[in-house]
Amino acid sequence: MSNLVKRITGKSIWVNILAAIGILVVLLILFFSSLGWLTGYGKVEKVPSVTGQNVLAAQQILQAKGFDVVIQDSLYIDSIPKQAVIRQSPEADATVKSGRAIYLTVNRSIPPQVEMPNMAGFSIRSAEMYLRSLGLKLGEVTYKPDIARNSVLEQYYNGAQVTAGTKIPLGSTISFVLGSGVGGSDIPVPDLVGMTLLEARTYLATVNVNIGSIVATDAIKDSAAAFIVKQSPTVLSDVLGPTGQKVPNKIRQGQVMDIYISSIAPVRDSTAAQPPVNH
Repeated sequence: MSNLVKRITGKSIWVNILAAIGILVVLLILFFSSLGWLTGYGKVEKVPSVTGQNVLAAQQILQAKGFDVVIQDSLYIDSIPKQAVIRQSPEADATVKSGRAIYLTVNRSIPPQVEMPNMAGFSIRSAEMYLRSLGLKLGEVTYKPDIARNSVLEQYYNGAQVTAGTKIPLGSTISFVLGSGVGGSDIPVPDLVGMTLLEARTYLATVNVNIGSIVATDAIKDSAAAFIVKQSPTVLSDVLGPTGQKVPNKIRQGQVMDIYISSIAPVRDSTAAQPPVNH
């Protein structure tokens, strides 16, 4: 033993250094040669498509290929089956290292609940946009007499009227009853002849009748101060009543009247039978 020590220590120090370096190189070569075996380096797999499949079936397919499966998120989409895979990452046909994790987003079994808002007074277009923002759908639209034309009067879910704050499933269908723009009862046609246009607008607003066409019969500088000389419908119809007088015409709230205006006030026939002036 002492002779071996003497031979080693008797050698040049550079010989010892070179020997140590050689051993280190051999160890590094062995380490990197086994690295691929230890880490699975070089073994790759193509990711199969599992989008649209039930999550259990998707897990079996991916695990059979050697992948780990992680349920990353869940959403609710009523147009696809419950528990179906919505998205996968990495995507289908991507080439990745064997054994890596595949992340799945799954469709929920039970839809989340949302609060039904009070949509009375909304226009139908605004109501539909609001429903979409909440994840709800527009259903049947019906009308009933009301001067609030195309405005929401009532809201229904599953055939029953639904109040604001009621919890309903996401994706539910909401039906509306809208105003037809016409009132439910008839009123006598207002007598506008002789009024200025400004006076007529003010009066018609009180009885919920609208002005339709405005026809000028001469040159007019100030339409608001112009006089109404003719209207349609007229105050009296051509039908004679039991007393031989013309029967008053009727109009519904929300309907329109066409008027003819002039810079000159009309001359009314005081001898003609007129209904009571309603302005």
